[in-house]
Amino acid sequence: MSAAVPDTDATCCSPATALPLPPGGQITGGRPVALLDRAERLLLGLRLTLALAALCVLIVAGGMWLLFPADINVAELVAGVAAVLVAVPVFVEAWNSLRHPSLHGITDRLVALALIAAWATGDLFTAALLPIVMTLGHILEERSMLGSHEAVRALSRLTEADSRRLLPDGSFEIVPSAELRVGDLIELRAGERVPADGIVRRGHSSLDLASLTGESVPVEVGEGGQVLAGGMNIDGLLHIELTRVGEESTVGRIIGLMREAENAKPPVTRLLDRYAGQYMALVLLVAAGTWFITSNVPAMLAVLVASCPCALVLAAPSTAVAAIAVAARHGILIKGSAFLEHLSEVSSVIFDKTGTITTGDLRLAEVRPMPGVDPQLLQRLGASLGAASNHPLSRAVAASVSKENRLEMEDARELGGFGVTGQYRGKAAALGRADLFQRLDIVVPAAPVHNGPIAGVSLGGEFLGWLLFFDQLRPSAAPAIQDLKELGIERMVLLTGDRFPVARQVAQEVGIDNVYAEMLPEQKMDRVMQEIKLGHRPMVVGDGINDTLALRAGAVGVAMGAQGSGDVALASADLALMTNDLRRLGTCIRLSRRCRWTIYVNVAIGVGFTFGLIILAGAGVLGVEAPIIAALLHNLSTFIGLGNAGRLLLFDETPGVAAQSPGLLATGSS
Repeated sequence: MSAAVPDTDATCCSPATALPLPPGGQITGGRPVALLDRAERLLLGLRLTLALAALCVLIVAGGMWLLFPADINVAELVAGVAAVLVAVPVFVEAWNSLRHPSLHGITDRLVALALIAAWATGDLFTAALLPIVMTLGHILEERSMLGSHEAVRALSRLTEADSRRLLPDGSFEIVPSAELRVGDLIELRAGERVPADGIVRRGHSSLDLASLTGESVPVEVGEGGQVLAGGMNIDGLLHIELTRVGEESTVGRIIGLMREAENAKPPVTRLLDRYAGQYMALVLLVAAGTWFITSNVPAMLAVLVASCPCALVLAAPSTAVAAIAVAARHGILIKGSAFLEHLSEVSSVIFDKTGTITTGDLRLAEVRPMPGVDPQLLQRLGASLGAASNHPLSRAVAASVSKENRLEMEDARELGGFGVTGQYRGKAAALGRADLFQRLDIVVPAAPVHNGPIAGVSLGGEFLGWLLFFDQLRPSAAPAIQDLKELGIERMVLLTGDRFPVARQVAQEVGIDNVYAEMLPEQKMDRVMQEIKLGHRPMVVGDGINDTLALRAGAVGVAMGAQGSGDVALASADLALMTNDLRRLGTCIRLSRRCRWTIYVNVAIGVGFTFGLIILAGAGVLGVEAPIIAALLHNLSTFIGLGNAGRLLLFDETPGVAAQSPGLLATGSS
């Protein structure tokens, strides 16, 4: 999730420069890397240096004007020196904005035009002070951008420490986290942080994941357990095989998502972006009309400055960055900014069953062979086929037989939604639902009565018997559904490939009224599309593996357990929950509604200040110092918007986490 290098040439704030990250921006291999190259950092420093130098010269000119009013020409000459110091970067930025037109480039051009007009009228004090105010305001806005600089640096520090990489001979070497690679085996001792995502291969311990998932209670992990980058090892010694490092780790993804949030734009901003050229022409007409009617040059300059759309440009990115940080603190990964406009409008929720409403941790409960069939053969055959699939049911039957006791299966392949087929000693073998055997023209007896998932096994065209499984309801399912109903979302739908009696009982226990069972992945997607045709805006919640089509079809897709399904979850969904706590769905809705309201307020502030200043400037109310007053009020409106967005960081539904978490809670405020 690498991000483009931000444009540093904008005089005022822009989405490209709204999140300054030196020196801890994008991470590679777990260490922060400066987003600005050396030349760009020098340019930014030069702009600030010239502005401060011009300010000092201008103070001298003002002092000369006050102390020696008879020598006003000398004071004007000194002010002209200050104006020259800041003129060059202003014109360079304006020229770059002409070469690469954008909404934030309007600010560069308007300030340049105001500077030219001030020079033309001989107002050298204004020609110097106006760019100084705008430049210093720009620097302060970047610095106060919701503390996102500190947020990203705090996240990066979670994985900065050196690690002990185990060598084949049993020894270890100390290496920086940046040098870790997928497949490395590292040793993690008590009190150390996990440098990258991985799987525990040896040992048992408790991990504090509060800074990543919002869970204040430590999580127990043992062999085969998954760990997330940034987690704190509380006790015990762990050997961890790394599966994702650097940008692909959980911390890297969160930082990438925060960077992507900078591009979020509300409808008003998109409208202005589309008509940026026309907006520029309108501003010039208003400024020209002001000068023609009033012959008031300061009023004309004030119109140009007041029309800079900085507050509008920052309305959505500042809010989105805060929301991404808050969501990550609650264990929610948000992909892109679709939630800003879609999640708050959700009117129905569609759940998958296995792995979502239930734990998905299936266990083989019983083997029911047909008369004359060896139960061990039935189980071993099912386990051998199940080893070729990632479906929860297949994994459960595969886990019931050790690798040494499985049969040698050839040409094993998974048929999405049906099951697994293969060849055993030249005979066709199959594991799956009843529909699979109908497709294979195999006679299947009536399924046994069982309150849970079942699967059949066949060999050589003969049905051998049934495998019965049991699953458990997820403890957070019923409270989460009740929470969603209290938020005004009354329509709940359960989609599953399981049998209808099982699905109906699960739905009744958690409070879901609409049940669709025995559905294939394509049928689930069709059902989601049907919900949309009925006028609903569905949020689809699934495990991110077998529900990809449905997740993509919904207005918002939510994948469960991002640390488990990982790439599939983030590829197919708009949001991914790093934990399997369904109560986070209500958190998502509340956060999105708060975020949308914050954006609306920020847009209103930007529009109100901009048009209010234009009216006041055009009417000549701001007086002789109208351009400077307009510049100060313009920056004030931007700071008010940033402060309002910063209030979003106070959103907290993780009681008890604040005192423990050094990660995203260190974002600060505006």
